[in-house]
Amino acid sequence: FSTPPTGSPYQPVIEALGNYPQKKFYNVSKLGGTKYDTLPYSIRVLFESSIRNCDGFLVKETDAMNILDWKTKQNNVEVPFCPARVVLQDFTGIPAMVDFAAMREAVRNAGGDPVKVNPACPTDLTVDHSLQIDFSKCAIQNAPNPGGGDSQKPMGKLSPLKAQPRKLPCRGQTGCKGPCSAGDPSRSSGQFSAQIENTPILCPFHLQPVPEPETVLKNQEMEFGRNRERLQFFKWSSKVFKNISIIPPETGMAHQVNLEYLSRVVFEVKDFLYPDSVVGTDSHTTMVNGLGILGWGVGGIETEAVMLGMPVTLTLPEVVGCELTGTASPLATSIDIVLSITKHLRQADVAGKFVEFFGSGVSQLSVADRTTIANMCPEYGAVLSFFPVDNVTLKHLRHTGFDKAKLEVMEAYLKAVKLFRNDESSSREPEYSQVVQISLSSIIPYVSGPKRSQDRVAVNNMKSDFQACLNEKSGVKGFQIAVEKQNDIVPVQYEGNEYKLSHGCIVIAAVISCTNNCNPSVMLAAGLLAKKAVEAGLVVKPYIRTSLSPGSGMVTHYLSSSGVLPYLSKLGFEVVGYGCSTCVGNTAPLPEAIRNAIKQGDIIACGVLSGTKNFEGRLCDCVRANYLASPPLVVAYAIAGTVRIDFETEPLGTGFNGKSIYLRDIWPTRRELHTVEEECVISSMFKELKEKMEKGNKRWNLLEAPESTLFPWDLKSTYIRCPSFFDKLAKEPVSPQPIENAHVLLYLGDSVTTDHISPAGSIARSSAAAKYLTNKGLTPREFNSYGARRGNDAVMTRGTFANIKLLNKFIGKPAPKTIHFPSGQTLDVFEAAELYQKEGIPVIILAGKKYGLGSSRDWAAKGPFLLGVKAVLAESYEKVHKSQLIGIGIAPLQFLAGENPSTLGLTGREQFSILFPPELSPGMTLDIKTSTGKVFSVIALFENDMEITLYKYGGSLNFVARRFL
Repeated sequence: FSTPPTGSPYQPVIEALGNYPQKKFYNVSKLGGTKYDTLPYSIRVLFESSIRNCDGFLVKETDAMNILDWKTKQNNVEVPFCPARVVLQDFTGIPAMVDFAAMREAVRNAGGDPVKVNPACPTDLTVDHSLQIDFSKCAIQNAPNPGGGDSQKPMGKLSPLKAQPRKLPCRGQTGCKGPCSAGDPSRSSGQFSAQIENTPILCPFHLQPVPEPETVLKNQEMEFGRNRERLQFFKWSSKVFKNISIIPPETGMAHQVNLEYLSRVVFEVKDFLYPDSVVGTDSHTTMVNGLGILGWGVGGIETEAVMLGMPVTLTLPEVVGCELTGTASPLATSIDIVLSITKHLRQADVAGKFVEFFGSGVSQLSVADRTTIANMCPEYGAVLSFFPVDNVTLKHLRHTGFDKAKLEVMEAYLKAVKLFRNDESSSREPEYSQVVQISLSSIIPYVSGPKRSQDRVAVNNMKSDFQACLNEKSGVKGFQIAVEKQNDIVPVQYEGNEYKLSHGCIVIAAVISCTNNCNPSVMLAAGLLAKKAVEAGLVVKPYIRTSLSPGSGMVTHYLSSSGVLPYLSKLGFEVVGYGCSTCVGNTAPLPEAIRNAIKQGDIIACGVLSGTKNFEGRLCDCVRANYLASPPLVVAYAIAGTVRIDFETEPLGTGFNGKSIYLRDIWPTRRELHTVEEECVISSMFKELKEKMEKGNKRWNLLEAPESTLFPWDLKSTYIRCPSFFDKLAKEPVSPQPIENAHVLLYLGDSVTTDHISPAGSIARSSAAAKYLTNKGLTPREFNSYGARRGNDAVMTRGTFANIKLLNKFIGKPAPKTIHFPSGQTLDVFEAAELYQKEGIPVIILAGKKYGLGSSRDWAAKGPFLLGVKAVLAESYEKVHKSQLIGIGIAPLQFLAGENPSTLGLTGREQFSILFPPELSPGMTLDIKTSTGKVFSVIALFENDMEITLYKYGGSLNFVARRFL
C-alpha cells in the first residue's frame, strides 16, 4: 500500500516535489480537470489511494474514475480503499493476532509456508484495554489476586519495586510551601500523582521528581499479573511477525498514542510521499480525522484482511459538509461542542456518511477540540468526521515537536495535491452532498444520558429532566418510579458515618481516557475547579467511586506541573492507571454497604463520566442512570453528590465558615485556562513522551516470550486458545447451503448493541463462561473480564449474549436466557445453542431496528457464528456489524420495508427454511418458509460481489488464508 505497483497506468503523473526534487508523489490534482477541485478533501484522499494502488486487480482504473466522478456516483458504486496503516487495541487486537497465529498453523498443516503469514500493511497494536481499577484513592483496598493460567506464579523480575519515600529538600523556590514529603500518605495535598514508569512526575511545588504512589504500582502489578499470558503472546507476536509493532501496557490509550506518536499526516517511504490514513479495530479510530488523517473503525475481521494486503471496500459515501460559524460561550467546553454537534448531525441523518467541516468557525477550534469532535462521530452514526489540514494543524504539529524539515515537506506536498485548506484563500469550498450549518455561539453546557449518548440534557435543566425520567415509563429514558417513592431516603453506614442515599445520588464519578485527554483545556478545567473547590472547603463523599484514568503520561505531566493534581487527588480523583477502565465496564465494585442500600431501596443511583458510552448497566449493574459530562462537570457533580441539583440556584455544598459555595464561584474562566495551558502544555512534553514511549517499560522489557515460528499453544491456558475458524479451510468457494428448519435462538427488539451481543466487562459468577472457568480450576476473583479473554474462543462463545440487560422476547424480562424449543427448557443462551448443535438443528436470530449498534466488535459476529447462528433477520443493521456478519459467514437478511415479525404474524416459535440460489447477486430478494406454512420475502444484504465471494468461502479469514496455499 506504500509504493506504486508495477505497471500502474498512472505512472506519468508521478512528479518531483518543488524545492525537494528527491521527493516523489502522484500529482493527482492534474487528473480530471476541474472535477478534482470540487471533490471534498476526504474524497481526494480516497482518490489518491486508488491512483497509487491501481494494479488492475484489487484496485482497477474504473474504481479510480468512479471516485473522481464522486458527485454522480456517490451511494451507487463500491470502491476499494488501501489505508496506509492499521491500528489495533488489545481487546480487539488479541483475537486478530490469535487468528494470525492460527492461520500460520492452518497454512502449515495444508502444506504452505507459515513464515509467509505476516501483516502486509504496517500495524500498531496498543495494549491499553487491560487496566482494571482494583485500587483507588489513597487507601489500598483488598483486591483480587492475579489469576488465570500461569499468572498465579510469582512475577519475579516483573514485580514492581515499591517506591521508597524520601524527603526532597526545598530549593527555595518562590512560593514554596515547605518540604516535599514524597510518599507520605498523611499529606493531604496528594502531589504524589501517578505516572507511567518512564515519565517523570514533578512535585508541583518544587518541580522535582517524586515516586509513584502505591495505588498506581499496585494497579500496574495487577495488570501484568492477571494478563501475563496475553502479554507473553503479544511479545511473541512482536518477535515473529514482520511489519507489526506492539505498544506495551502503561503507555497510553490507543487513540491517544495514535495522535501523539503514530500519526504521520503525510507518509514518506523511500522518498515517496502519500497521505497518512488508517483503519482500526475500534470505532474511535476516527479521532485522527481531527489531524487531517482519514481514518475510521472497521471490524476485526476486515482489519485482518487489510493487514494481509486486501483493501477495505466501501460504498462511495455521501459527504455532508458541516459549516461552523461563530464562537462558543466561555462556559461551554469542547465536550459541550461535541454533544451539540452530535445532536445536530444525528438529526441531519448522517449515518453511513462522511462528515467534513468547513467555515469560519473551524479556525476557532484547536486540534484538541477537533479530535474530540472527530472521536465522537460513531455516536451520531457517521463513518468519520474530517477536518482538512490547515494552519491550525501545522501550528499544533510545531508545538508538539514535529520535525521542522518534515513539516516543510508536508506543507509543500499537501498544497501540491490540494489537500491543504486555507481559510484566507479566495478559492471556493468543495461541493458537498448536503450542508449542515451550526452556530457555535448557540452552544451551552450539556450532559448526556441517562442511558444513551444522544439524549442531551442542558445542565440548567438537569434537575427537572431527571425528575421527568423518574416519572416516565421504563424505556430509553424512563425508570417508572412511583410518585410516592420518588423522595425515598435510604440511610447507610459507611466508614463510621451515616449517609443518606436517594434517587439521583452519585456513586461513580470518573474522569476517564476516551475523548478528553487529548484536550488540555477540559482536563485543566477539571483541575482548576478542583483547586478552587478544595480552597473553598468543599469535599466529595467518601463512598463515591472516583477515579482519574488519563490517556497518557503527558496528561499526568501537565496536570502535575500545573499544580492541580494535588487538588484532584484531595477530592478522590487520584490517577489509577493508564488505559480504558470505567468506560469499558472495568470499574471496581462499589462498597458492599452502598450496593446493598441501592438494591434494598430500589434507588436510581447515578454515574457521571467523561467518556462516550453510558448504556444502562455498563458501569455497574446497580447503577442504572449514567451521564456523560465534561471533566469539570464530573468533578462538580461528584462534589454535589447528586444530579438533582440546579447549579444556578442551589449551592454545591458548604465551605469554610458555613458559607454556601455555588458552581459559578469555582468555575475557571477562559483566561485562567488559557494561561495555565500555555505554561504547562508545551512542545517539550510531547517530544519527551514520544522518546520515552519508544523505550517501553521495565516490566515489558523483562517479559520473556517464545521465538518459534508457530505459537506453542498451551492446552491448559484459559486466555489463549487456537480457534476453530480454519478447521474447514476451503481451497475453492462452494454454493451457499440452504438453511432448513432453523429454530430462533433469540427474538430481540430494537437497538441491540454489540455490548448486548458480546459483553466487554466482568464475567458474572452465574454465567456459562464462569462455569467453564470454574471447571478449569479458577476462582471468581481470577475470572478477569471478557475483554481480557478475547483470545479464548471457548470463553467468548459462552459470553455471547450473556449481558444481563439482554431483553429476549421469549423470556419477557432482561436476562441472558432463551428457550430451547425442542425440550421447552429455559436455559443460558450458550447452553441452548449447544443443545441445538448437538441435535444438528441450525439457528437464526430475529431482531428489530439497528441491530449491532455501538462499538465495532469482531466477537459480536464470531460468537454467534460459533453458537451455530446461520442468519440474522432484522429490520435494519449497523453497517460495520453487518459487514462483520458477512466476514465470518453469517447471512444478514432484512425484512422488506414496513414489515417486521409483528406485521407478518411471526411468534419466533416457528421453524424457518431459507433457500439460497446457486448464484447470489447484491441486494437480491429471498423467500423464507415457516413451519406454519407462511412464506415471506426478505432482502439479502450483500452489497457487492466481494461480499458474496467472502460469504461463499465461509468468511474473509478463510478467503485470505487460501492465498498462502
